[in-house]
Amino acid sequence: MKVGNIVARTLSAAALAAMVCLAWTFQASADAGFQRWVADFKNTAARAGINSRTYDLAFRGVTAPDPEVLEKARYQPEFTAPVWDYFDNRVHEQSVAEGRQMARQWKRWLDHIEARYGVDRHILLAIWSMETNYGRILDNDKVMRSVVRSLATLAYADRRRAKFARTQLIAALKILQSGDIDVSHLTGSWAGAMGHTQFIPTSYQAYAVDADGNGRRDIWNSVPDALATAANLLRKNGWRSGETWGYEVVLPGGRKFPAGTMSLAKWQSIGVRRANGKPFPRPSDSAELKVPEGRAGPAFLVTKNFFVLKRYNNADKYALAVGLLADQIAGHGGLVRDWNRPFTKLSFREKQELQKRLNSAGYYDGKIDGKIGSGSRAAIMSYQQDRGLPEDGHASKEILNVLRGR
Repeated sequence: MKVGNIVARTLSAAALAAMVCLAWTFQASADAGFQRWVADFKNTAARAGINSRTYDLAFRGVTAPDPEVLEKARYQPEFTAPVWDYFDNRVHEQSVAEGRQMARQWKRWLDHIEARYGVDRHILLAIWSMETNYGRILDNDKVMRSVVRSLATLAYADRRRAKFARTQLIAALKILQSGDIDVSHLTGSWAGAMGHTQFIPTSYQAYAVDADGNGRRDIWNSVPDALATAANLLRKNGWRSGETWGYEVVLPGGRKFPAGTMSLAKWQSIGVRRANGKPFPRPSDSAELKVPEGRAGPAFLVTKNFFVLKRYNNADKYALAVGLLADQIAGHGGLVRDWNRPFTKLSFREKQELQKRLNSAGYYDGKIDGKIGSGSRAAIMSYQQDRGLPEDGHASKEILNVLRGR
């Protein structure tokens, strides 16, 4: 099923006209209600110390909720990504190569930040990659939008996030009032995450740093400020300088393992070994076992710094991806035991080729970025369906070879 045929096959012209009419009616009602909410919230902001000039400047031109913010807030992915999919889209040869290039480009600042905060530069580069693809996302108008409008939309129309959004909106207004950034550059994700290293407003208030010394904490335009802010967050949450986040390990067969933390020496005494064959450099350190893909996949003993990374994003997969990417940027090599995939893995360039070929065949109209998301998977499945192939949606060497005519 090609991209251009999808709408035509599902909706009649009459149905589309009815939907447009309904949308206009809803929008008119929502706009009036939203404008009343904005007027009322000004009193709340005033009690929090926001002056009238700042508030009026922030909301100038903000007359309606952002429908894309609500769509993203309500979106539930149909495809539940397996573990390997998450890591394949984040830890790959392109993100490693760009991280090394950024390490050279920003060496002087990374030297300063690492000395000041004690956080490994490769960890900071991995976070930068994970959050905004080394800042590239900041230039994407489809991703970045007005923080004030996004948070006001959530506060007004999303019951689940209303309290969070109100708190973040007040914080965003305080950032604007401080003069660190002007309203035209106060942009972020649909949920209000801002700058190169994606800080929500309250986290910005707690950790933002003016590393370049220009008098403003500008994580949107200053890479030094953004990386130092990330380092400051990690340091204040207990980052241990000179220590790793964890180790890939090999588990002995035929036994169960205890939950919770034990010393690395204790783990070693029950048969757990480093996957690369080297000894644990700090055997007295406490560590916890993580097996994100079960016993059949890679296993890790994670230490204190792993849990500090989770203060940035409270997900095991996120912290693991940051650690694994940082290790590869630093030249420590990839996994000894790879993730279990039911197909042959593609390189980053091969994924781009796959997207290009699907685009040429009329199945894919997204970015040629080598990242396999829901759009790429849907295109693969449509292509497989039209050719009577198993509809797994995997970006595999097998489907690429079919597209190549082999």
